Amino acid sequence: MLFVWYPKCGTCRNAKKWLDENNVTYEIRDISQNNPTEKELREWQKKGQLDVRKMFNTSGRLYREMNLKEKLKTMSEDEMFALLASDGMLVKRPVLVTEDTVRIGFKAETYQESCTDC
Repeated sequence: MLFVWYPKCGTCRNAKKWLDENNVTYEIRDISQNNPTEKELREWQKKGQLDVRKMFNTSGRLYREMNLKEKLKTMSEDEMFALLASDGMLVKRPVLVTEDTVRIGFKAETYQESCTDC
């Protein structure tokens, strides 16, 4: 299991705390130090059956500075993946990648569903 987070993010810290309290074994990765590649993002999108637009961190400073709310409306999926891969701070987090699925963001009940065999 891979847990991708940003240590300064409160939601990420809550998710990590949940994983630790539930004795879940995971590999951890700081998204600000190690961006997901375009290939990884595409795999995660497919595995999690996610809308690529939902993979953007819409509350982030960079998202607002780049006016992505408007720009995403006209971007192709390829352009969106390339943009997400260009800076980890654009990616919604935390990201939990399991053998079967990918969860973006944190809700304890969805983590519980993902970690039934953890």
